Amino acid sequence: MIGLIDCNNFFVSCERVFRPDIANKPVVVMSNNDGCAVAMSNEAKALGINRGIPIYQAKELIKRHNVLTFSGNHKLYGDMSSRVMATIASIVPDIEIYSIDECFINFGNISTEECERLGREIVKTVRRDVGIPTSLGIAPTKTLAKIASRYAKKFKAYKGVCVIDTTEKRITALERIEVGDVWGIGRKLRKRLNEVGIDKASQLAQLPLYRVRSIMNINGERIWRELNGEPCSDLEIIEPDKKQICTSRSFRESIDDIEKLREAIAYFSDNIARKLRKQNGCAGHITVFIQTNSFRPDLPQHVASTSIRLEEATDDTLQLVQSATRLLYSIFRQGYAYKRAGVIVTDIVSRSAVQQSLFSVTGQREKRHKLMSIIDEVNRREETHNKLHVATVTPNRKRVKQEELSPLYSTRLEDIIVVKTD
Repeated sequence: MIGLIDCNNFFVSCERVFRPDIANKPVVVMSNNDGCAVAMSNEAKALGINRGIPIYQAKELIKRHNVLTFSGNHKLYGDMSSRVMATIASIVPDIEIYSIDECFINFGNISTEECERLGREIVKTVRRDVGIPTSLGIAPTKTLAKIASRYAKKFKAYKGVCVIDTTEKRITALERIEVGDVWGIGRKLRKRLNEVGIDKASQLAQLPLYRVRSIMNINGERIWRELNGEPCSDLEIIEPDKKQICTSRSFRESIDDIEKLREAIAYFSDNIARKLRKQNGCAGHITVFIQTNSFRPDLPQHVASTSIRLEEATDDTLQLVQSATRLLYSIFRQGYAYKRAGVIVTDIVSRSAVQQSLFSVTGQREKRHKLMSIIDEVNRREETHNKLHVATVTPNRKRVKQEELSPLYSTRLEDIIVVKTD
């Protein structure tokens, strides 16, 4: 049996762990620039505040109902996520971390009763030791476990754990799930299924296989098989290395200055280099793209991208920044104001498998890698990863608007809650 455990309203729950006074009150966590709502408590959802709504549009509603707002504190949320996953792994070691607030659990071949007992222990232990409420779905496949988790979260009668272990339970569960809510079915595929009269997950599961193959691709067949209780996806106990890394951003204000745009591209390249070193990978191909604001047709429009293959795959910040900057200068056009830019690296290989170029200097590569490792180590000890950086990278700490940021309760010594007793 497979389990999927999901942290309920995770960002909000992280804030509530250290602020018990806001329990049962409407809470909204905002995006990095405090621009829109990215997470809401059930009380805030009941007021009509939905994910993605711009904060300025909800300002009246927030004020009228005394909704509490927090800037996204992702360092706190990341640390709390690590605590949740570590707690789960201490009870069942075979887990696959799927996202910051979800993970799959391998229960093996134990009985359904033992799965449910163990599941309830996990939910109880995470709430007790970390303070985060969770919902757990247990089923024969990942797709069904996702559906069971939705039921565990939606209906209190399950007390946090829903098990789909019989054909009858599976059919009943699928009859109440919209086909667009099935894991792996995106907007385009949902539309295609709706057009042929398939609105519920149960209708998709009941289709004959030849019809599934005529409507969907191989991934769709995998979904169909999993809905019918046939496992098609094993747990990835070790997180796979990324084959592509992209860092991009939409700017608060459009940029028409090449130097400001260069700073952003350099920052993105530095970010990518750190991610490469973290997974012990090196990139052999780099792409830079820029685009103006497509929502402003009254302004001149320009979209451009270009890429190069590096002479030698690398994780070196200096080399990536230099290459990305050169690409930027080749596509930048004067007279345009750019709203979005980004850097993408591909052809990622293990650092031990890098084929050195003919002109590589003996020992130079290792020296530069040691330098980058020292920079990474220093920054890991600081509150911000750009405490120590190369001169061409301008930290963007001041660019992010976070006017309602909560303290770093679990990672900064001066923010730890102090309890005084007589």
